[in-house]
Amino acid sequence: MTAIRPARGAIERRRPAFRAGWLLGLVGLLGAPSMSSGQDSVQAAPDRRPGEGEGPFDRLIIRGATLIDGTGSPPIGPVDIVVEGNRIAEIRSVGFPGVDIRADRRPEGALRELDAAGHFVMPGFVDMHAHIGGSSQGTPAEYVFKLWMAHGITTIRDPGSGNGLDWVLEHKARSARNEIVAPRIHAYAWFGRGWDDRPVDTPEAAREWVRFVAERGADGLKLPSLSPDVMEATLSEANRLGLGTTAHLNQLRVAQMDVLDAARLGLSGMEHWYGLPEAMFVDRTVQDFRLDYNYNDEQHRFGEAGRLWLEAAAPGSRRWNEVMDELIDLGFNMDPTMTIYEASRDLVREMRQPWHDDYTLPSLWQFFQPSREAHGSYWFYWTTEDEIAWKNNYLRWMRFLNEYKNRGGRVTVGSDAGFIFKVYGFGYVRELELLREAGFHPLEVLRSATMWGAQELGRDDVGVVRPGALADMVITELNPLENLKVLYGTGAPRLREGGGLEWVGGVRYTIKDGIIYDARGLLADVRTLVSAARESTAAAAPE
Repeated sequence: MTAIRPARGAIERRRPAFRAGWLLGLVGLLGAPSMSSGQDSVQAAPDRRPGEGEGPFDRLIIRGATLIDGTGSPPIGPVDIVVEGNRIAEIRSVGFPGVDIRADRRPEGALRELDAAGHFVMPGFVDMHAHIGGSSQGTPAEYVFKLWMAHGITTIRDPGSGNGLDWVLEHKARSARNEIVAPRIHAYAWFGRGWDDRPVDTPEAAREWVRFVAERGADGLKLPSLSPDVMEATLSEANRLGLGTTAHLNQLRVAQMDVLDAARLGLSGMEHWYGLPEAMFVDRTVQDFRLDYNYNDEQHRFGEAGRLWLEAAAPGSRRWNEVMDELIDLGFNMDPTMTIYEASRDLVREMRQPWHDDYTLPSLWQFFQPSREAHGSYWFYWTTEDEIAWKNNYLRWMRFLNEYKNRGGRVTVGSDAGFIFKVYGFGYVRELELLREAGFHPLEVLRSATMWGAQELGRDDVGVVRPGALADMVITELNPLENLKVLYGTGAPRLREGGGLEWVGGVRYTIKDGIIYDARGLLADVRTLVSAARESTAAAAPE
């Protein structure tokens, strides 16, 4: 990553400016808001510029594609997909592979045609754990949004609305009107935030706060571990008002409120996995913390977390099955975000990913560096023993997720990018690969990324390609079922005929609300932002 290193020293001298606000992050681990509240929000997204997206059209026809519809059904093609305005009007089979398309079967009357012969069309992806940048990371909204859209992500859930709920709701409205290049946004409010700093520490206060954020327009709530009485009041009021709920049940109160406890009270789903192994303890009631453990020491938190799954009930045991079956019966959603912890099992791999060279802002790169004051920057002395513990952690975690899916539970895709060497968009694709590693068929992976995410958000108009749905689609030149790596913005490496390495793939077009975006153009915009930031940082560095 030589392109990054020259600016590093200059940023190092300004470390406190990027670290402000993180010492007080006691309520969460990686589920906490990734940025400070509204008064310190990131730079707002600019209005769409001329040439950023074509359409929508009265009648757009995508010609000759192979369709992967997001439901788990196998691909079919060639098909023509008719889009009228911002909705899919018709999907028509127009022949058979390997022979000429039947012209007499094709729909007519297109005002705009998109030749997708040999291409693959999928629903727009749904990122269920998507923080919109952060002032501490120095990541403006345009950078984040364009990376998501360039990777086919057309819907996100912001769990915590850390830029301030009003800020997120404003961008939600602007995205819905397609005034900005951005996914559609579901805004979840972080528990207790935005209420004039009044404490939310009683059931009565919790109910009042839930009504407060509902009236402001929140789509749902992001919860930490809470005392049982406050959790019950919060979930009861949220469910009464039709708000979605998700939680990161961090270690501070998980001994009082694990995943099963919260699900029984009406929690809809969880992020990460905290609170799940604790629900499967059989020979203890609290985690076997090291005796000098301090929750504010990030290496303690993450180092000990990497040993937690082996303290829970064994796979296939009575308790393992009881917890899994009850959560499935409750319709509980798992949004694991495995990608965000990958540096814990292979630190150097994450530091050296190829996209850092062109797509990681210098401020974000610096945010990733070890710091005793920064959330998720816990590389004080990360050892082989820590990595082996996390690798074993993943084995249990992945087995649970795959069995959960196989028994009828729902598993969705979230990235939590912006931390621990994970870059927006790229981290999402890596989560797809990790679900594949867990045992999901590629079609199951894409269903988790599309239809199942939409369902958890209470939507049936996105996450699938079918007549009547919104025209949110991803178009690729290569088959992602054969190789999920072709979804990365950098593409995938392949040997050329005659020798030499080439990078192939990447999303070709992202369509949102019937508007066609050139994914490669969006990536070029991000590279320009990164290059300008590096030049500015280098110019500001002392001689």
